[in-house]
Amino acid sequence: MSIHRIALAVLVIISITSFTAATPGPGTIQGKVTYTGTPAKPKPIDMSKEPSCAKMHTTPATTANAVTGPGNSLENVVVYISAGATDNPAAGGTVSFDQKGCEYQPHVAALQVGQELKITNSDQTSHNINAMAKANAPWNKSQPPGAPPFSEKFDKAEFIPIKCNVHPWMHAYFAVLSTSHFAVSGPEGDYKLPNLAPGKYTVTAWHESFGTQTQEITIGAGETKAVNFVFQAKPY
Repeated sequence: MSIHRIALAVLVIISITSFTAATPGPGTIQGKVTYTGTPAKPKPIDMSKEPSCAKMHTTPATTANAVTGPGNSLENVVVYISAGATDNPAAGGTVSFDQKGCEYQPHVAALQVGQELKITNSDQTSHNINAMAKANAPWNKSQPPGAPPFSEKFDKAEFIPIKCNVHPWMHAYFAVLSTSHFAVSGPEGDYKLPNLAPGKYTVTAWHESFGTQTQEITIGAGETKAVNFVFQAKPY
């Protein structure tokens, strides 16, 4: 190969590498969910009538209507893109929902419309899952101990309250969303929404006891922006 061709090939490689390095990736929205005020204290749950469940808790289980953490952080808040996202691929993977220690785990199960929800009973007692849907068809199914898991899907976006008719303290939510961009805040109130194309978005945060908030944000290619939510605590 001539010196001229070698130099030309090197120039092409450098140009491609420079173009690739200069091309920014998708954007990210992340932040923290906190509260102000004084939320109601979680109430202890009496599981004495279900000793197999009671012995699974080293300390008494408590209600989960408002789970708080350090720095006034707020857990179990669903944060999602409610407007602006156009890249919503078909739902993939399976979301797991368990009944363990006579509690629903997780307390808030977020999933996309059409995504499979796999429901398991890990306890030594019978449970019942009463999905009190309105936009979707409601259903109410029993699941005895040792029964195999069963699956459900939802056709419409909706926040669905769940209860157990056998154990009245058991409550949870299915957060069915029409977007693939969602997260549930963790013990420190953190959340993250990655892989967002450049554009303007509406970010919504939902909490079962403290309501809903929204914020508008514009994000550029490869940009990471912080969006924090602060809820006013109130009795539930």
